[in-house]
Amino acid sequence: MASSTSGPCVRVIMQQCLSARLQVQPPSDQKPAEYVEIKRGVILHVAFLKGAALDIIPKVVKAVLNVRLSETDSNSKVSVLELPGDVLIVPQATIGGKLKGKSMQYHTNIAKTEALELYKEFVSLCNKTVSEEAKKADSDVSPQVKWGTYGNRQVLSSCTNGPYTHVLDF
Repeated sequence: MASSTSGPCVRVIMQQCLSARLQVQPPSDQKPAEYVEIKRGVILHVAFLKGAALDIIPKVVKAVLNVRLSETDSNSKVSVLELPGDVLIVPQATIGGKLKGKSMQYHTNIAKTEALELYKEFVSLCNKTVSEEAKKADSDVSPQVKWGTYGNRQVLSSCTNGPYTHVLDF
């Protein structure tokens, strides 16, 4: 199925950060909470809307990893790949919501099973791209890609050097 062209089918909120920590598993009686953490880089909140399909994922990944929104120490703008920086991916279907009266509605989101498949592909392609770029750069810095658990409520904390936040629709 091809991606829709009648409106956005993927929404990403992108924010540069100095560090971020995401709870990916809440605590239970048997285990403490589990977290993933990144250092300097970007946080990508992603939602998949009606019309989204696998063929849109490479375009979105290329755009978010190559857009020059990260600041260097000299205040110039570079991509997270050029920084090089870490990437934290947060599944966030709520950013697909629309206000109706005093309530939020999520009728434009795709089904959870479809969104999970797209999310997995998005994470996989981000991870592959960051890894390949790091090998090419032959640097001492080894950027990381971390991601949240799809379908769970998660707790995010971040330290930003901004805020420097952008909404990107594809």
